[in-house]
Amino acid sequence: MSDTSYSLLAALLLVLLPASHAAAIEMNELLPLVINTWNFSSATSAVWDPLNKGASAMDTVILGCSRCEDLQCDGSVGYGSHPDDFGETTLDALVMDGKTMDIGAVADLRRVKNAIAVAAAVLKYTQHTLLAGESATKFAVEMGFKEESLASNKSIADFEKWQNGSCQPNFRRSVTPDPSKSCGPYTPQKSDRSGYTHRKVSPAISEWNHDTIGMVAIDRMKNVATGVSTNGLNHKIHGRVGDSPIPGAGGYADNLVGGAAATGDGDVMMRFLPSFYAVDQMRQGVHPTVACTNAIKRIMQYYPDFSGAVVAANINGSYGAACHNAYFVFNVQNPSMAKMATVHVTCI
Repeated sequence: MSDTSYSLLAALLLVLLPASHAAAIEMNELLPLVINTWNFSSATSAVWDPLNKGASAMDTVILGCSRCEDLQCDGSVGYGSHPDDFGETTLDALVMDGKTMDIGAVADLRRVKNAIAVAAAVLKYTQHTLLAGESATKFAVEMGFKEESLASNKSIADFEKWQNGSCQPNFRRSVTPDPSKSCGPYTPQKSDRSGYTHRKVSPAISEWNHDTIGMVAIDRMKNVATGVSTNGLNHKIHGRVGDSPIPGAGGYADNLVGGAAATGDGDVMMRFLPSFYAVDQMRQGVHPTVACTNAIKRIMQYYPDFSGAVVAANINGSYGAACHNAYFVFNVQNPSMAKMATVHVTCI
């Protein structure tokens, strides 16, 4: 048979294929899929080849977040940056398996570099969801992780500069001495009524000091997983936990629907569980872009000046994102793309 005959036969078979088979062919071009917050291209590139060759969604998000931790992506993921007001770098991370709905997370993790791997160990080796602080560190060491300082020359210099600048910015309010001018130590103001007023969004929060890697992967078996890792807000109060390790806030995954991840002002965003909200919107048939937009708008109703973004993907291979008050991009790759795409999002 000639090449022309083969081409004609192939075309005829495509015409005669049942609609379900045609949909399967189209699906193969859209899955597997990986999407992550920000232009953390090293993380996206590291996971695509294994994912495309059959790696699981769970292994994908752990590998991707680990890559960013090792590379200290933008200084906002991993060790050596964003010291708190004690001068210590601490880490938050979460991994969620959309097949089982199991979650492992760590918050305020100290002196262990591989936060996403420790979160995965919480999922694998305990019946718990979240471990925090020194107890999370103790658990990590028990599981074989190395305990070591997370400080770097950069984080030490940043902390010293912050102290010499009257500890600005910081995140105290309704205390004395004036936290906008002094390092403290602080005590509550005699009248604490103002402590219950609507909190203003700090102007110190931006994409430059509070990035998070949030990655959603859907593998060839249509399993969904989400991973999130960050070193949190620069100069945060010691012990502060952001949205990243909170299920439904930093990330969420459901094999029946898809997955989502968030980045931004975690103290505000965790109050609205935007990742869960976006997945729940997709459950109702909403496109991922619209789902993310609705999640962002819900926060804007109460905090119009907040900064943040959400990315999402569904099990059909559609994906999208939305943001507010930030310059935001995300990376995505699927089999239909010759290479990873970096997509700029026009914020609402």
